[in-house]
Amino acid sequence: MKFLAMTLAFHTPHPLTGEYKPVTERFREVVASAVLAEELGFDGFAFGERHERPFLSSSPPVVLSHIAALTSKIKLFTAVTTLSLLDPVRAFEDYSTLDHLSGGRLELMIGKGNGTAQAELFHVTESDQWDRNKEGYELFRRLWHDDKVTWSGRFRPPLENAEVLPRPLRPRIRIWHGSATSRESVDLAARYGDPVFSANVTNPVEPYAELIRYYRERWEFYGHAPADALVGAGSAGYYGAKTSQEAIRTYRPIFDARIALFTSRGLDPVFHTLEDAIERSSILVGSPSQIIEKIHRYHERLGHEVMHLSAEADGLTDAQHRASLELFQRDVAPVLRKEIPSRPLSNGGLS
Repeated sequence: MKFLAMTLAFHTPHPLTGEYKPVTERFREVVASAVLAEELGFDGFAFGERHERPFLSSSPPVVLSHIAALTSKIKLFTAVTTLSLLDPVRAFEDYSTLDHLSGGRLELMIGKGNGTAQAELFHVTESDQWDRNKEGYELFRRLWHDDKVTWSGRFRPPLENAEVLPRPLRPRIRIWHGSATSRESVDLAARYGDPVFSANVTNPVEPYAELIRYYRERWEFYGHAPADALVGAGSAGYYGAKTSQEAIRTYRPIFDARIALFTSRGLDPVFHTLEDAIERSSILVGSPSQIIEKIHRYHERLGHEVMHLSAEADGLTDAQHRASLELFQRDVAPVLRKEIPSRPLSNGGLS
C-alpha cells in the first residue's frame, strides 16, 4: 500500500482555543507538512482545490511548485483539480509547467468539485457542472498527449491546430478521478482506463464501496483487464498512539470540538461520538494494531492500493502530530506495505 499526506488547507479556528492563524502562517504550515511528509517517508503529498470558505486551496499549481522546490522525492498530487471550473488550456499550461519543475513527480487528480459558492464564482451550474468536467478532462487529455490540437466544445472557444506550451516533461501522465458520489466520474475513469480515488470521508463505507463496485463493473464493460483497475481512498482523520486509551483520550476533545462547530453552523454530523466514528467511519484513531486491522477491513470493501492521511495537526500540538505520523511510518505503514501489495506511483514514464 502507498500512503499520501493530504490537506485542503482549511482556515478554521483552532478546535480547542477558537483562535485563527494568519493566512501566511497557514500556508507556511502546509508547506512544512509536505517537507515533513517527505522526511518521514510518505509516498505522496496531496493538496486540494477549493474556491470558497473555509479553504485556502484555490491555487494548487502555485503551492505544489513551491513544495517541489523544497522536496526531491515525494509525489505531488492534486486533490482534486476542479476542471469543471477551469479553462482546460490554462490548467494544462500550469500543470505542464509543474511537471517540469517537479522533475516528473506530478500525479493529477481531477473532479467536478462541489460547493455552491465556488460554482457561483465561476458561473457554473449544478446542471452543467458534470458536462464541464467531462469536456475539460477530454480536452486536457488531448493537450497533454498531442503537440497540436484541433478541437471544439460547448464551454470554451474552439482550437484550430493549436500548440500549447510548454510541452510537458512526460508525454503521458496518470490522471486519477476523484469522486465521493458521482457515478459519472467513475464511468469516465473506467472508459479511459484511469484510476479512481474515493473520498471515503463523510459517510460509512457502504456508499463508497458501491461506487467502487460500479467502477470495476464499468472497467470491465469498456474492455479493460480487471486486475488493471487501480483504486485509492481517503480517511476522515488520524491519530495513532501506543494504546487505544491514549489515542482516544488525546483525540476526543478535538473530535468533540469539531462536532460542536458543525452543530453551531446548522450541520448534522453523520457520526455524533468518537466511538461511533471509530466504529463506522474511516477515521483512524487507536493503537497501531487497531489501525492496521481497520485499514484491512476497508481494503476488503474497496480494494484500494493508495490511501491518504491528514497532513496537518488538526488541533494536535506539533509534537503530538509529528509523534503520531512517526508512529504510523514506523509501526503501521511497513506492515501494510508488506500485506497489501501496490503498484508504483508516477515514475517519470507512462501512465
